[in-house]
Amino acid sequence: MRTKKLLPVIFLLFASSFVANALKAADKRSYYEIKVYRVATNEQVKQVDRFLQNDYLPALHRAGIGKIGVFHPTVNDTAAEKRVYIFIPLRSLEDLNTIEELIVTDSKLKEANAYLDAAYNASPYKRIESIVLKAFPMMPSFQPPSLTGNKTERVYELRSYESATEKLYRQKVKMFNAGGEISLFKRLEFNAVFYAEVIAGSHMPNLMYMTSFNNQADRDAHWKKFGEDPEWVKLKVMPEYLNTVARNETILMNPAEFSEL
Repeated sequence: MRTKKLLPVIFLLFASSFVANALKAADKRSYYEIKVYRVATNEQVKQVDRFLQNDYLPALHRAGIGKIGVFHPTVNDTAAEKRVYIFIPLRSLEDLNTIEELIVTDSKLKEANAYLDAAYNASPYKRIESIVLKAFPMMPSFQPPSLTGNKTERVYELRSYESATEKLYRQKVKMFNAGGEISLFKRLEFNAVFYAEVIAGSHMPNLMYMTSFNNQADRDAHWKKFGEDPEWVKLKVMPEYLNTVARNETILMNPAEFSEL
């Protein structure tokens, strides 16, 4: 009698576990981290670059993380605040712990004295910002671009779309996925690296994506074609997608010589 009473409970537990595992298996979307070094001088840019190239990227490789992108905004030379962007594809959110602990756990990093042992009044940067992202369903993992131009001339375009409310934000995410905006970018060969939701960062609700081009002229030609495409002309005026972006930040960047993207 007691066994019979337990059967429904056992079944419910089994069913719940099955559903949870099925949902986990179905959601294969990747996670990314974007680190932004904010610096004041070109010398600081060089100092951060040396640390990234000689110490930090090798440490990430030793931790099993590869295909890391390092980028400089095209306006860095003249901007009052200069930046260095790092795109890190994560194997899971657990990698965030690994990355943060590398400074103290990777013995080889101790050799990076010029950066790690900088004096309190001679920091190589002003601040570091970290942005954590989850890939969109329509592009569940990042894609190294297929570019043919000279690496120093390549342009990577990072766009950030902030929304006024969570509800409007969800509509903008829908526009990219079910609405067909990602498919349009793909048809027009924008060489997207990723599309993703910001799940932790200083500007939310927010989505970000990165496209890439052989050079500035190639970038401008692609966007001209995009703006004139009948599919986009129709999509952008659909009532359900109006006013879904409150702030759009566009950052044009060149890859560092040692960038792996």
